[in-house]
Amino acid sequence: MAGSGGQGILFLGKFLAHAGMLEGRNVTWFPSYGAEIRGGTANCTLILSDNMIGSPVILHPDILIAMNSASIERFQPQLKKGGLLLFDSSLMNGVTLRGNIIHVGIPATKIADAAGDAKAANMVMLGALIAATDIFKKSSFEGLFSFSHAPAKNNAAEINKNAIMEGIEYLENKKSGNF
Repeated sequence: MAGSGGQGILFLGKFLAHAGMLEGRNVTWFPSYGAEIRGGTANCTLILSDNMIGSPVILHPDILIAMNSASIERFQPQLKKGGLLLFDSSLMNGVTLRGNIIHVGIPATKIADAAGDAKAANMVMLGALIAATDIFKKSSFEGLFSFSHAPAKNNAAEINKNAIMEGIEYLENKKSGNF
């Protein structure tokens, strides 16, 4: 997963790692971000496996989630042949995409903004990932939305749940038209 600081890249990776643990899988989460955090570069590597994981380093990932053009330029060359690239199409214009991968544009920021909070674009991308790959059971995310006594946290959890569902619905509708 890659983007700029403030887009929730590290949160998305951590969220996916927790979902993997809930499913009993082996997980590594390896974050990387620029010193300036907000507005700087942010990316993380997540490995989910049914087998033991020997290293958190991946040379050729199966899936890339890119939230900005710079992330596509930097990480797309490493994506394995036939790999899946999910990208936020509402933030990118004129990006060159490889022909030997599957690339799916999701207007995540627009969808999240229409749903009430543009900052939930990362969760829209999570929904698209779920719909595109079936990498997780939808039920795995139910346990991650434990409600607290703090209303602000409950509101954020509800926004995130809705954003995930919007991402799933968007890609399922797009699939019916073949992507």
